[in-house]
Amino acid sequence: MKKLTTLLILSSIFIGNAQTTQKPKLVIGIVVDQMRYDYLQRFKDKFGSKGFNKIIKNGTTFENAHFNYIPTYTAVGHTSIYTGTTPKNHGIIGNNWYDKYEKKSIYVVDDENYETVGSTTNEGKKSPKRLIASTVADQLKLAQNFKGKVIGVAVKDRSSILPVGHAADIAYWFDGGKVGNWVTSTYYTKELPNWVNLYNTTNKVKLDEYLAAPWTTKKNIEDYSESIRDHNHYEGVFHGEEKPIFPHDLATLKEKNGGYSLLKTTPFGNTMTLDFAKEIVKNENLGKNKDYSDFLAISISCTDYIGHKYGAASKETEDAYIRLNNDIDDFISYLNRKVGKNNYVLFVTADHAVVQIPNYLMDNKIPGGYFSANDFIVKLNEFTKEKYQSTNLIENYSNEQIFLNHNEIAKLGLNLEVVENTIINEIVTYNYVYRAVSAHTMQKSEFTQAPISLLQEGYNQKRSGDILIAFEPAVISDHYIKTGTTHGSGYNYDTHIPILFYGANISKGKIVKKPVNITQIAPTLSNILQIQEPNMSSHDILTEVFEKETE
Repeated sequence: MKKLTTLLILSSIFIGNAQTTQKPKLVIGIVVDQMRYDYLQRFKDKFGSKGFNKIIKNGTTFENAHFNYIPTYTAVGHTSIYTGTTPKNHGIIGNNWYDKYEKKSIYVVDDENYETVGSTTNEGKKSPKRLIASTVADQLKLAQNFKGKVIGVAVKDRSSILPVGHAADIAYWFDGGKVGNWVTSTYYTKELPNWVNLYNTTNKVKLDEYLAAPWTTKKNIEDYSESIRDHNHYEGVFHGEEKPIFPHDLATLKEKNGGYSLLKTTPFGNTMTLDFAKEIVKNENLGKNKDYSDFLAISISCTDYIGHKYGAASKETEDAYIRLNNDIDDFISYLNRKVGKNNYVLFVTADHAVVQIPNYLMDNKIPGGYFSANDFIVKLNEFTKEKYQSTNLIENYSNEQIFLNHNEIAKLGLNLEVVENTIINEIVTYNYVYRAVSAHTMQKSEFTQAPISLLQEGYNQKRSGDILIAFEPAVISDHYIKTGTTHGSGYNYDTHIPILFYGANISKGKIVKKPVNITQIAPTLSNILQIQEPNMSSHDILTEVFEKETE
């Protein structure tokens, strides 16, 4: 019988009409920190029929999904996914940035108004106060009159706090060092639930087991043909290690590498996160309320730590994804048992991807390089001294942005816009600077071509600098010149990530040609949950998630 494709768009269902699709009891977001889309292809055979391949086979896969702004950093990525908009609107312009009003560098979720819950350290002095926009989790709370539960969990504080927004019931993150606890902030609660206190106590045995055994490859290392050789000069080492090779003796390395914090740079930190997520589902009865939907935002943080240290081509990265694939498969099986496979929707994406280690690229005749911020500032100050007889015009340089000293410019009787353009004309002659654009230009013009269009989407008038810079491809800070790599650009290696949907009433299929943006996830989730989209969100829904084939 000929198959007919029927497009079911939940947003077309008006209040009072019969609803053809019941909203899920639980939505789970899994954001894998620093996951490139090509990992799904490179490691496909190693995944077997489990985990990622199971989701791809039984759900909707968007193969041409990208971030649509610069900078591609962790806090920015998580925020953009769940708010459905870019930094120009939601206000999160970095993990850290220079506050031009307070005249100091700030960390995105730091908040001295709150205290740690779960340990005696300062790791819990956090809140989402710098997030301007609402998230899909906030909108779910509003739509259900604050019924239903919204919970975030991640090793990184910013990756747990920002996705669930302002109205979450609670967000948990990992306090390593000598503590080894899941903690939170008094922003959410004055004390941890009893079950979390008990879990923290009993879980120490498991954490100690992880650190007592060496990190060896899950499969035979000789079969890791998708990676470069294990012993090479591109990768970083733990303190106390001489070579970046397997096995990594975690028991020996623990003391010199932050105690329990060592788990962050191993695959076992990801296992630990998903194990705790299972406990959240069980103890908070997520997906069990017949009248309201729950939301669980999970971030897999340790892939980022591993990627920074060892790079995208390393055997450590391959092993981390093989192990993560098994962990995700186990988590899906758990959801099927505890929640029911027809009662939840799960999506998987990433907060950014990553560039191959530039030294590795250059050794293979592919362009790349290392940019020295110190040399840049010295040279720029020499220019402003010669041009304006002042070395005080540059107030701050960070995140590839220049913040000018407006008081000094006024004191010298200079025109701010003229100074911006003069400096831009100078720095575009420097090595590795590809493009530069001023704040005034951002405010006056609308750009459609990358990289300027991506810089514009990342430019926030209130928080960003006076001049924004885009480097040439595969150029990163010289902080990594010896080993390792990073991310942050608008090039494909940093922007191309997976978007996968799976679960109740989700269509099966691969969307290959259609380009999609990360900001389309939040309005799609809002549609699935039958709620108002976040207040600054894109309106562009991933309609393929709802396409059904009928006989």
